[in-house]
Amino acid sequence: MGNNKSSALSKELLADLKSNTTYTDKQLCAWYQSFQKECPSGCISREQFESIYARFFPDANPKAYAQHVFRSFDSDSNGTLDFKEYIVALHLTSPGKTIEKLEWAFALYDVDKNGSITKNEINEIVKAIFNMISEEDQKNLPEDENTPEKRTDKVWNFFGKKEKDKVTEGEFIQGVMNNKNILRLIQFDEPQKIQNRIKQKKH
Repeated sequence: MGNNKSSALSKELLADLKSNTTYTDKQLCAWYQSFQKECPSGCISREQFESIYARFFPDANPKAYAQHVFRSFDSDSNGTLDFKEYIVALHLTSPGKTIEKLEWAFALYDVDKNGSITKNEINEIVKAIFNMISEEDQKNLPEDENTPEKRTDKVWNFFGKKEKDKVTEGEFIQGVMNNKNILRLIQFDEPQKIQNRIKQKKH
């Protein structure tokens, strides 16, 4: 919920972001300037966020995935992302497998925010991911994961859960840390590519 219209990034926020991300003063200040120009109100609405995705995926249907990503980053559930939430989003969608990033991945899949993940929730996000993959690329997927249902089954089997079981955050993080295949199946690396394009466009 950001409404700070100052053109300068406060020392407090700068220090906070530096301690929670890997970004430098220079990067953070430059992104803040761009953010202020792009979003003079001090925040990005869900609609703006969705339009960013739509711009870069003209041949796909990214709306559902964009909504889930937005939900996972809207920490105060007020329907907008302020600069801090935006930078944390940049950080968490960058490559890597830290505990913090896996906590975000769990939040993405925990659709109802109740602290656990069901098979249906995994299927919902996997379906959204498939909407982002071109039909041509889908044809090249392995036989046992070339539909949302097959991929969901594969992920669920990795966790060793029964149909109606639930996966806790601890189980989710431990499972992904122990098995690279799960990470590959649950992630979609386009958010970072999108953010890179946005940064290139702004500078």
